[in-house]
Amino acid sequence: MYPVELTTPMSKDLTDFGFTSLTSIEQVNQVLDKSDGTILVVVNSVCGCAAANARPGAKMAIQNEKRPSQLFTVFAGVDKEATTRAREYMLPYPPSSPSIALFKDGKLVHMLERHHIEGRSAQMISENLVEAFNHFC
Repeated sequence: MYPVELTTPMSKDLTDFGFTSLTSIEQVNQVLDKSDGTILVVVNSVCGCAAANARPGAKMAIQNEKRPSQLFTVFAGVDKEATTRAREYMLPYPPSSPSIALFKDGKLVHMLERHHIEGRSAQMISENLVEAFNHFC
């Protein structure tokens, strides 16, 4: 587990932009058990590709006209139980940090794993998400 002093600015990078942190299993279940609407979940991380690619890409993408109705984040290495539970909703994809998942009507419809994020620009991440938003939202 990472010290809160280290991860707070990384969390705020998304929560200050409209994402809600999910910190417990109960919160994750309450959000992801919904069967209507679109939900974006960012699995945040302390790694460089989260800072340089995933978080900026997600923030750019939600500026699109079509976007998920709800935005959430869990923090790997901080909120262990919440992250583990969120990842169960993302099956069959293996655990990945960072990662970004789009749900529609209770079903996972689009997933960016770490290998889709690492080495790609924030703009590329955003474009990928915008295409998914335009299709599913």
